[in-house]
Amino acid sequence: MTDSGAAGRASPGPSTRRREFVKRCAMGGCGLALAASAGHRLLTGDGPRAMSMGFANDPPRGDWPFGREAEWYDEHLGTVTCRLCPHQCVLRENDRGFCRVRAVRDHRLRTLVYGNPCSLHVDPIEKKPLYHFLPGRPILSLATAGCNLRCLNCQNWEISQSRPEDIPSSAITPEQLVAAAADKAIPAIAYTYSEPIIFYEYARDCSARARERGIRNVLVTAGYIQEAPLRALCKVTDAANVDLKSFSDGTYRRLNRARLAPILRALEIMREEGVWVEITRLIVPRYSDDMDDMARMCEWIQGALGPDVPLHISRFHPAYRLQALPPTPVPVLERAHDVAKAAGLHHVYIGNVPGRKGQDTICPGCGRQVIAREGFEVHLKGLTDGRCPCGQSIAGVWS
Repeated sequence: MTDSGAAGRASPGPSTRRREFVKRCAMGGCGLALAASAGHRLLTGDGPRAMSMGFANDPPRGDWPFGREAEWYDEHLGTVTCRLCPHQCVLRENDRGFCRVRAVRDHRLRTLVYGNPCSLHVDPIEKKPLYHFLPGRPILSLATAGCNLRCLNCQNWEISQSRPEDIPSSAITPEQLVAAAADKAIPAIAYTYSEPIIFYEYARDCSARARERGIRNVLVTAGYIQEAPLRALCKVTDAANVDLKSFSDGTYRRLNRARLAPILRALEIMREEGVWVEITRLIVPRYSDDMDDMARMCEWIQGALGPDVPLHISRFHPAYRLQALPPTPVPVLERAHDVAKAAGLHHVYIGNVPGRKGQDTICPGCGRQVIAREGFEVHLKGLTDGRCPCGQSIAGVWS
């Protein structure tokens, strides 16, 4: 998940006290209320079915009000196969998928997070991070529980690694969400903090309603999704920041419990579908700080997506299961920046290190500074209708 800032909580409704108690128990070391044996296998990667089995016999408690039939699944001989993401979980009645938010009931796959955000906040759009999309504007950001990755360094693990019934949340329909953005003249909505792919139906319906009101839609995602659902979602998506966590399949498996190839394909599809794309590469010491890997990734971006795709090189801070690691040394980030520029990328930024080089947008034609940034403050310097005073077009969505 790219947007690593603290996720703003939605105001809990009257029925969330019990879930808040469970959350506090988890924070105190009691652990989230997961199916114990399945949870161990999923978090550690142990067992032959760890990448696809999901959680056996773990239905939501009682009459869970935020469930509805999911899309992108097949039923065959008593099993349901989810076709949303590359895990393609094979589930039986009452089983729950790897993402924790899709479960089988009455032989149908159901999403458990429709209209059920656990985080809702207004951010600067630069926080996503997006530097070439509506700079300086606010964006309404939301998330539900769950994720289809297991990133050892997750900043928002309290929501991404939770079941929806175990954390506080609010009931907000797509119509209510879009009305709130319109009332406050917020020009865009971000589906972020956890992983918007796993609340696909909710994000898609919110995006469709937003489009009707002239509001843009942004995915902040790891990009771990199958081609058909992604192409459908792109029809109502304007921009995305995609985590490209490494260019090594082995690193993806160790650090994130995922695979590289589907993410590369997702990036290609987004570009094909006309979505504005920016990429974040988090540099995690001992996992993704190899400069040869960085060079291969940047060469791929330049060749497959083009030199104008912005790349955000982001500093790791100790979190979740990697709290013993140090923050990324700043010289490593600067070296990665130089590698990316040497590969021919025009717009390379360094994130999570205020005051250092790599914050401003530079014209690739004349070298002029056209956007200066101080934290989340943005100062346009001669950029008019997406053009530098020299006449060079700066790739992006500026209005």
